[in-house]
Amino acid sequence: MISAPSAPRKIAAAVLSPLLLSILKNPAAVRSRWQALQLHAQVLKSSGPAMVGGDALLVSVYSKLGLPRAAALAFAAVPAPSALCWAAIIRCCAAHGMFHEGVSLFLRMRRAASAASDGHRHALPSVLKTCAMLGDVKLGESIHGCAVRFGLASDLYTGNALMNMYCKFPGELICMEKVRKLFEGMPQRDVVSWNTVIAGNAQNGFHSDAIAMLREMSRGGMKLDSFTLSSVLPIFAEQAAVNRAAEVHGYAIRRGLDGDVFVESSLIDAYAKSARVDYSRRVFSSSPRHDPISWNSIIAGSVQNGLCDEGIRLFRRMLAAGMSPRSVTFSSLMPACAHMTTLHLGREIHGVVVRSSFDGNVFVASSLLDMYAKCGCIGAARRIFDGMSSPDMVSWTAMIMGYALHGPAGEALTLFQRMEAEKVKPNAVAFVAVLTACSHAGLVDQARSYFRSMSEDHGISPCLEHYAAVADLLGRTGRLEEAYQFISAMGTAVAPTASVWSTLLGACRVYKNLEMAEKVAAEIFELEPREAGPLVLMANIFSAAGRWKEAAALRVSMKSRGIRKKPACSWIEVRNELHAFAADDRSHPFYEQICMAWEVLLAQIERDGYVPNTEAVLHDVEEEQKKDMLSGHSERLAIVFGIISTPPGTAIRVTKNLRVCVDCHAATKLIAKVVGREIIVRDVSRFHHFAAGRCSCGDFW
Repeated sequence: MISAPSAPRKIAAAVLSPLLLSILKNPAAVRSRWQALQLHAQVLKSSGPAMVGGDALLVSVYSKLGLPRAAALAFAAVPAPSALCWAAIIRCCAAHGMFHEGVSLFLRMRRAASAASDGHRHALPSVLKTCAMLGDVKLGESIHGCAVRFGLASDLYTGNALMNMYCKFPGELICMEKVRKLFEGMPQRDVVSWNTVIAGNAQNGFHSDAIAMLREMSRGGMKLDSFTLSSVLPIFAEQAAVNRAAEVHGYAIRRGLDGDVFVESSLIDAYAKSARVDYSRRVFSSSPRHDPISWNSIIAGSVQNGLCDEGIRLFRRMLAAGMSPRSVTFSSLMPACAHMTTLHLGREIHGVVVRSSFDGNVFVASSLLDMYAKCGCIGAARRIFDGMSSPDMVSWTAMIMGYALHGPAGEALTLFQRMEAEKVKPNAVAFVAVLTACSHAGLVDQARSYFRSMSEDHGISPCLEHYAAVADLLGRTGRLEEAYQFISAMGTAVAPTASVWSTLLGACRVYKNLEMAEKVAAEIFELEPREAGPLVLMANIFSAAGRWKEAAALRVSMKSRGIRKKPACSWIEVRNELHAFAADDRSHPFYEQICMAWEVLLAQIERDGYVPNTEAVLHDVEEEQKKDMLSGHSERLAIVFGIISTPPGTAIRVTKNLRVCVDCHAATKLIAKVVGREIIVRDVSRFHHFAAGRCSCGDFW
């Protein structure tokens, strides 16, 4: 540490200069701007040949302290900068994002007397990094030409920088070809050379080439380091290749690289994306210390595997450990809140976002608005969207999909048109959102127009989700034959799946078309013979048609094959606690109170015209028993519990894992009217906002 001496004393220049050089060569010893200024003053006082190179080192000191402007001033004060000094200031510009200034300085250096080959050798790697960051292919090729003219293209450091630059240019196949030619033409290669070409292939989607290079590197006796491993692990994560990830893990342990933070986080991610989050936990738990990268990886991995509670618990542990969350932390957590529809938790995390000053981050804001939309607060989602200075494609799409799920299709279509007017090019996901909005509102002509526009005007080939949305719309609007022909014509490029056919099967049930249902069911059972949902749906269609024997035969067949129906479940959050209800669930501690409250509500809504729709009960039992069975539906239990457990006027928010039944839909409209509350139900396909005897879906769901 540098400090002012207690009493002035003279130090000979011959002694002082080596001391200064020693300090300058170790910038970590200089810990503050004040110390750097003291050091600078001593450099200016010093003289003699021992200070050669001191100008470059001083620029480096300012740069490493995060003071690029001070470095520029120090450079400007040098009357005849050395080649090393030019290289130092160009490197400083590259390190601090001053890319255009760095290029300008390089051009000045070339015109200067010191622009010898040695100067270029030191400066070129930084200039090439600048070209990569700017994404300027023409400038990069020009600098490449400069390297060739000075005979530096085959230099190890310049060659590595050239390969790195071409790897960073996005979506350019020709650039990867140049990388390979550069690599093959290098007379000498080090681990950085191998890592650069492996990472470049991996990041640009040439996975087989990256793995081939990895094997060649290993066969050539070059030791893989932490960068090598963290470059190939994302490939195995994308491929869900758990065995290959485990091989890399074993190598990392043998080489003592498993403690590296990048290797650790890459392993956590690879295991999580291979659905082995238990392995991810072991990697995380075995590490003696964690940094934000590893915390973010394990949180994201938990949420992606449906372990939302675990992800939130880990987030709380992360905060308790004194770690500051990053934008990716919040982007990983919001889907957990959305999935569980835990609004209070989403609001709590929103507060942390604001306190952490991430509310202006477009990725975090997009995650927040998506969370609010999926928790039933479309107004809060819109306020966040309107507060964004420059919403990106993800933000626009999330807001459009939010409206699509909540019912205001007009708002969704208006927003899509506004997005196009603002020159934001819609992607495939945006078209899924707008087609979903059309489907939920029965807008057939508009959907056809958007479906055509997608390929004709935007060059986007329809994928399964687009076909599914249109098929769902045709089925909802009773165009069953047209929907059947539309799905049948999908072809081999995008072959129809059981889930696409199932949307039509659901429409057959609504429109009581048994003949079409049997045709559709045959298609589904050929694709997914053990899928419970379509089997149950077909049994229900038989029951609704009074064909009890066929319905019973299907249920017996399911039982004999060990195929179980997905049980209906609804949940509600009351006083920051989730309460779950199954159909006819008597286990809840407030079950008796729920039953008594339902009797009171039933009498009130019957006076308003409610008549139980026993067609919704698809069992061959007496009429009174059917009425009792309707009373035990999971969403009804959750709604009544919410009413008796919250203050008057409070909105009730319920989530159901299946489609809301016809009878519960009719009953909930009247319940909302008699209790004077808004009741928001999120089912498997959309939101229903019940208020004053109406539903936002317009009875079209």
